[in-house]
Amino acid sequence: MADGTWTPDGLREALRQHFGHATFRDGQADSILHLLAGRDVVLVMPTGSGKSLCYQLTALLLPGVTVVVSPLIALMKDQVDALERRGIAATFLNSSVDGAEMAYRLDGVRAGRYKLVYVAPERFRNRRFAEVLAQAQVSLFTIDEAHCISQWGHDFRPDYLNLKQVLAKLGAVRVLAVTATATPDVREDIVRQLGLGEPPRQAPAVSVTGFARPNLYLAVTRCATHRHKFSRLVQTAEAYRCGIVYCSTRKMVERVAARLESDGFAPITYHGAMADGERTAAQNRFMAEAAPLVVATNAFGMGVDRGDLRFVVHWDIPGSLEAYYQEVGRAGRDGASAWCELLFNYADVGTQRFFLDGANPSFSDILAVWQAVRQACEAEPLTAPVEEWTRLAGVKNDMEVRTILGLIERAHLIEREILPGNRAYTTRLLPNPDPDVKELKRLAAGLDEKRQRDERKLETLLRFVDHPGCRHAFMLNYFGDRTSASSCSACDRCRRREPRPPAVPTEAQWIEIQKILSCVTRMKGRFGAQRVAHVLHGDRDETVTRHALDQLSTFGLLSDRSVPQIRAVLDALQGEGCVAVSPDTYRLVSITPKGRDVMLRRHEGFSMAWPRSK
Repeated sequence: MADGTWTPDGLREALRQHFGHATFRDGQADSILHLLAGRDVVLVMPTGSGKSLCYQLTALLLPGVTVVVSPLIALMKDQVDALERRGIAATFLNSSVDGAEMAYRLDGVRAGRYKLVYVAPERFRNRRFAEVLAQAQVSLFTIDEAHCISQWGHDFRPDYLNLKQVLAKLGAVRVLAVTATATPDVREDIVRQLGLGEPPRQAPAVSVTGFARPNLYLAVTRCATHRHKFSRLVQTAEAYRCGIVYCSTRKMVERVAARLESDGFAPITYHGAMADGERTAAQNRFMAEAAPLVVATNAFGMGVDRGDLRFVVHWDIPGSLEAYYQEVGRAGRDGASAWCELLFNYADVGTQRFFLDGANPSFSDILAVWQAVRQACEAEPLTAPVEEWTRLAGVKNDMEVRTILGLIERAHLIEREILPGNRAYTTRLLPNPDPDVKELKRLAAGLDEKRQRDERKLETLLRFVDHPGCRHAFMLNYFGDRTSASSCSACDRCRRREPRPPAVPTEAQWIEIQKILSCVTRMKGRFGAQRVAHVLHGDRDETVTRHALDQLSTFGLLSDRSVPQIRAVLDALQGEGCVAVSPDTYRLVSITPKGRDVMLRRHEGFSMAWPRSK
């Protein structure tokens, strides 16, 4: 059958023949038909909705090879293993493959031995791979996790920016860009950064199938201590057994895993500092269902398709709503209900600010790394891991240096080539006709805007945490999905809210409202809601005594109530417009004119939905 003459019935028969499915999911068939007809496609589908089938089936129906650009080794191996079990010729090329095996696989690509080849984006820097690709018959070029190409996205990876140039060299190859986490702005940027729609390419088909995951129960639990977090985590792990615990740092992964082991669990650990072989072994154990529990950084999870995953717990707050949505979306892929809980402590926001600094370095650090590169590579290229460049430049963290090296390469001042089977790069200086490095300065200036975007993403996630209404509705609205209802039965807000219609407060409730609003007033907009709750509860700590908050007349006025109970009423008052929250990441609370009237009982007809006791 010719590429462009496929019918829906013929496509369903191909689906049954190759994958054993009788029907397509929403958006799959249309996207495949567009690709077979020669049109580029940008596909946005929820995590677990079958994005990979769109390029896998298309690859089998086209001549030649399909290249799949994928950011993580774990994703490549998982998908290649699944394809090989179906008798489909596939392979992957990344730093985990040693020299002899890499040569064999490259020969196979050149000879047309594979239908699908998975590659990391940095592989396109390798000259030998570029030569092999030029000789191969590439029919479809797929960019998985395509949001990584956009600086507007939550997981920007500079290596993705080279893909537009790669596509130009490949010529009239079809392009499929797939992602689960793209806002309207990011979708437009994906099209722009890949050059889709630019002559001679026609405008791509953009398919957005919706973001709703109603089988996921979304909850946020405020935890004042690690002890409280461990208690919640153990309860969840005992109840649901199979799941992922996400932590922000390697140190916290190891600490949480050790605590779980002491409670009788046997978790797998997974983080970016592990050797490639260790991470592959951990991935294999989990996918083989040899262990039901993983404690990991966000390096784990892309492409993980384990249907019995019943919970995702965020020990730390992630950096954006996109990251949160992507990570919770790994649970409940079989359609059954799953539990997703964020254990929130405001102090954890500091870790995300550290990461934000690493992704947006200062110009002085950029120049320090550039000078170190010039000196080290002046005589000959240098092969070194990022850690060595951190030492040579005297910059504070590896993440920052990794970002800076990417900027220097994008400014065409250096060329980096990854070594097969090695996490180090060979770095060589390029002829520099611009001693003032104007392009590097231009790219560095763009980091100011990017930092502001990253800060807004963190602020959005904090608004999600504080949001008094439906969590699913908040998330879907953020992604531009206007078809969702304003409430659900699958989040902590809606379940608490359902039996509590707004009502005029009782006399006892009025007194509690006045005490809370009075405390907000006396703290003068300098603290967050959690601190207000602790002051009302009468908790003394270093911050309270340093700022003399224990001298306020409202200190300890609600000592008979728990901090979560106080916080729930404070959140409800925010929802009624009595308390304002600052739009930055500090989330400082202050009283509003309406709140002042309510505090003085001058607001006629005031009513609110009183939260349930926790």
